[in-house]
Formats: sequence, C-alpha cells, structure tokens
Amino acid sequence: MNSELATSLIATATAEATKGGVAVCITILDAAAHLVAFHRMDGANIGPIEVSQKKARTAALFQTDSLLLGQAAQPGGPIYTLENTNGGLISFGGGVVLRDKAGTVIGAIGIGGAPVEVDEIIAQAAAATLLS
Repeated sequence: MNSELATSLIATATAEATKGGVAVCITILDAAAHLVAFHRMDGANIGPIEVSQKKARTAALFQTDSLLLGQAAQPGGPIYTLENTNGGLISFGGGVVLRDKAGTVIGAIGIGGAPVEVDEIIAQAAAATLLS
C-alpha cells in the first residue's frame, strides 16, 4: 500500500458516497494495520472518524471483512466480545480487506458515517477497483 493507491481508493470511496448523498470518513491502512491515509468528507460527523479507523483496523488485523467477523461475534457466537480485543475493534460492516490482483492482502479500508449497509457498499466499491 502506498500513498498514490490510498489516494485513489479515497477518491473512489468519496465518489461513491457522493453518489449516495452521504458524507463519510475514510481510513486506509497497510497490511500491518498502520495508517496510510485518512479523509473526512465535508459535512461528515466527527464520531465516525474513530469508527472508520477501527473498521479498517479490524479488517487488517484479521484479514477478514468486519461484516464477516461480526456474524461470528454475536452473543453466543464463537468470537463473542472480539471487539474488546486489540485496543477496540468493530464487528459490523464497513471494514474491508484490500487485496491486489494476486490475492495478496495489501491493507484495509474503513468507512464510517453512513448507515452500516451504505458504509459496506462504499468500502466494497473501493476495494473492487483493485481487482479491475
């Protein structure tokens, strides 16, 4: 993950959010869960700053989208309370693993600020650009 690629992912996510009429926070991390880039769209609330960061961190640390982890982290699930580990994680949609065309994990994107389903759509749209 480099800054040029992160900027491109932010541009895609911003365009997708604008198309949907929402303002979001966008976090891009490298494969080791280190911050590469962050963008808060004009009009986005400040609370989702941390949410987008934790969504991306969750996806990067476990190399699994936060939505998928969340399904197993429900009460009674095999990884219930996972979000309480690693300094705090997020176990709902909007954190997506970023893979290159060879399938290698290169980082993660986290989107926060829209309804969770919309955050997930935006994150998936940005991630899909890496495969085309």
